[in-house]
Amino acid sequence: MSYWERSGASNEWYTPAWLFEALGCSFDLDVASPTLRRHVPVRCWLTERDDGLKYAPYWHGFVWMNAPFGGRNGLEPWLKAFAKHGDGVALTPDRTSAPWFQDAFRQMDAVLFTRKIRFERADGSEGISPSNGTALMAIGWKGVQALRRAAAAGVGILTYPERLYP
Repeated sequence: MSYWERSGASNEWYTPAWLFEALGCSFDLDVASPTLRRHVPVRCWLTERDDGLKYAPYWHGFVWMNAPFGGRNGLEPWLKAFAKHGDGVALTPDRTSAPWFQDAFRQMDAVLFTRKIRFERADGSEGISPSNGTALMAIGWKGVQALRRAAAAGVGILTYPERLYP
């Protein structure tokens, strides 16, 4: 049973094209792609049927991750795998008071708090905005550069978390 089936999360919302245009990059792997692919400039992808989280040790290159938002603390294992991979951009809700968000934030090289994003439905129509805002988290040089371009395009407010090194 995949993560999506266990959590009851839906994959029927799609990141709009303007966000990828603002990032100005392409990705090597989308680790949580819905079956119907839209807009993500990517060479390879893992769908919900593949359950990309179980393949985390094999993720390669510059990764795009818009993992399922469903379930309490459901993003935590995805963000841990993303941080361990160390190269990419992840889209998450900006639940800044949640422990999982704070843990992930501290591991990133840059975080862009976005203006409201209206995600798309499977038919291409504009959906409603989520009640929370959204954050793009980047780790690695390419991800930081992508977030800088998006911030310059007016997508949101960019910050650089102070990473703690032993």
